[in-house]
Amino acid sequence: MKNIILIGFMGTGKSAVGRRLAARLGREFIDTDEEIQRVTGRTIVQLFAREGEVRFRSEEALVVKKLAARSGLVVATGGGAVLYPPNVEALRQNGILIGLTADPEVIYQRVRRKKDRPLLNGAGDLRKRIKELLDARADAYAVAEFTVDTGKHNQDEAVDLIVDYLKNRK
Repeated sequence: MKNIILIGFMGTGKSAVGRRLAARLGREFIDTDEEIQRVTGRTIVQLFAREGEVRFRSEEALVVKKLAARSGLVVATGGGAVLYPPNVEALRQNGILIGLTADPEVIYQRVRRKKDRPLLNGAGDLRKRIKELLDARADAYAVAEFTVDTGKHNQDEAVDLIVDYLKNRK
């Protein structure tokens, strides 16, 4: 049974939708950021602050590789996981990539008070930084074979759309 891999920018609801989707399908849910924290014993913020993004991305690649070898999972990836082509290749081998997206203003409203987003912390104009990152990552997120706009659909609707897509997928 192929994994269902949720990809997309931070604040699009990958973890929240992923948990609901896994419950609906009777599958195990794994959040790659939570798994990195479990394995390293550090928060994502701590990893970024102490060892930098390169170390975080290497930990992320190891977690992705381990999860890609399993099956029947619902996996919520970190927002930058698909920026590294070997991650995409690994996830695609036994997974269906589902993108979650939202308008930059919706993302802003969701993340503006969060302090656990290293790439946004201290970013100056947060709206501008979100837009810049979304633009820079557009091609990476385009690898999804199906995308749901979580700014237009609530979590339950997003799960319904994904389940319908999976049922009708050839």
